Amino acid sequence: MTAEQIEANSEKSSGAVEPGRASRKVVPRRALGEWNPATRGHDALQTILAQNEIRDPQLLALRHGRMAASPWTYYRGAAAVMAADLASAPHTGINVQLCGDAHVLNFGLWNTPERNLAFDLRDFDETLPGPFEWDVKRFLVSLVVLARANNLPADRAAEAVRQGYRGYREWIGTYAQWPELDIWYDRIDTDKLIAYTATDDDHHLDRMVEKRATKRTSRAAAKKLTTMVDGSTSIVEEPPYRTHVLTGQGEELEEIIRGYHASVPDHVANLLTRFDLVDAVQQVVGVGSVGMRVYLALFEERRTGDPLFLQVKQAGPSVYEQFLGVSAYDAHGARVIQGQRMIQSATDMFVGWTSIAGRDFYVRQFRDGKVIPTGDMIAGRLPQFASACGHVLARAHARSGDAAAINDYLGKSARVEEVLTAFAFAYADQNERDHAQLATAVADGSVPSTEGWPGK
Repeated sequence: MTAEQIEANSEKSSGAVEPGRASRKVVPRRALGEWNPATRGHDALQTILAQNEIRDPQLLALRHGRMAASPWTYYRGAAAVMAADLASAPHTGINVQLCGDAHVLNFGLWNTPERNLAFDLRDFDETLPGPFEWDVKRFLVSLVVLARANNLPADRAAEAVRQGYRGYREWIGTYAQWPELDIWYDRIDTDKLIAYTATDDDHHLDRMVEKRATKRTSRAAAKKLTTMVDGSTSIVEEPPYRTHVLTGQGEELEEIIRGYHASVPDHVANLLTRFDLVDAVQQVVGVGSVGMRVYLALFEERRTGDPLFLQVKQAGPSVYEQFLGVSAYDAHGARVIQGQRMIQSATDMFVGWTSIAGRDFYVRQFRDGKVIPTGDMIAGRLPQFASACGHVLARAHARSGDAAAINDYLGKSARVEEVLTAFAFAYADQNERDHAQLATAVADGSVPSTEGWPGK
């Protein structure tokens, strides 16, 4: 008798009510490890290109260049591809507020409104209610793809997947026993993150994190990104990554800001009235976001000249909406921000949204203590970092969904860990094939591309 059968018999004999057991009939846990390219039902390259419709045409070649750089950059930009692939198979129906793009580098640190550093999910462009396992799978696959990008051996990648799943599984089990208010108040601070990731020779890791956070502020950004032009503060250009494309369009930007003011609480709107907009540029950020209209707006406090940077980012439909149904919100900026508030333990008080000229936007602070990991930074401690991320993802799902149902579905058997590890490697192989398809199209000129990164 297998461990899974023993567990099932034990549960049956206990007579316990298990809200997740019915989902095992819809998606047997062994099916979590299955990947069949023959049934995916779409062409990955066409799925990528279909996203270009709402993007700035002048930036599409840059987007393709960034995605074609490596299987890892491709994965970061190909949330739509994986969404279609996940939707090609049955799902559990145990819904949570999906992050939607829970790859390992979309976890990071930043200041809460109380000015404390917290470790949490940080990207919500694709957020939508959906089956919990979709976030889990995107997270676990990312560990393999990142490990390969950093030339880690397969056994190290497998250990990272196992630790990432265990972090999720163990904390879902814990949250299933906690009162709801305790779940909502739970927060992973720097001390908890250091406890996960520090090794015996990492005595100064906590100070390194604090030092990085101290440098990631509007004041520090102003020193690096601005200059004085004719007596006024101006953001320094770095074409094509940062350009003054809004020159002569001040009225439109002011309308965006006015609409944004209406979406924030009164006390924040009142605070913002003490700042003047002095400059704005268009930015290129990330991989998946390239081509979406993103603006960096610089405000100065009227009394002291203290700088405040806000990022205004275009929001389109979530890549999951065609499979899970349209968002309940009228504006995609609202979808992003309300999903962020649902998922995060503490959210930047300046977040808000607006719409103009048929486009939706959301707004957030630029930097504000953000410490975003890089592949090089975490590769040496990937299993430990994965465990911390698993904890964060479990807390996000427990806030918005039924932790007890997820706990009952996953059970205590090690079999789920094994099948999800198999899926992570199988889908990482698929990601490499999809990347090769895009790279070939770039090489033969059928997909336009330019160098994707500054300095290249």
